[in-house]
Amino acid sequence: MPSFVRKALLENGVMEAYRLRPAYQQNDYLGWITRAKLEPTRQRRLAQMLDELAGGDRYMKMTWRPKRSPGSPLKKK
Repeated sequence: MPSFVRKALLENGVMEAYRLRPAYQQNDYLGWITRAKLEPTRQRRLAQMLDELAGGDRYMKMTWRPKRSPGSPLKKK
């Protein structure tokens, strides 16, 4: 993980949310951010990842719901 991504995750308090995501999402986010050629694009992508992790219900602008582990209680609204 690039140091600037690690720093952003820690500073924004979403490192745990990142670690709870499936490995494919973690890898997708990192590759997507680091493949950007321009710094403004990298920063925009990083900001999107941070927002999605903070919200917990989006992945690459798509609706995402984490799978419950067996035995975990249902959330009531």
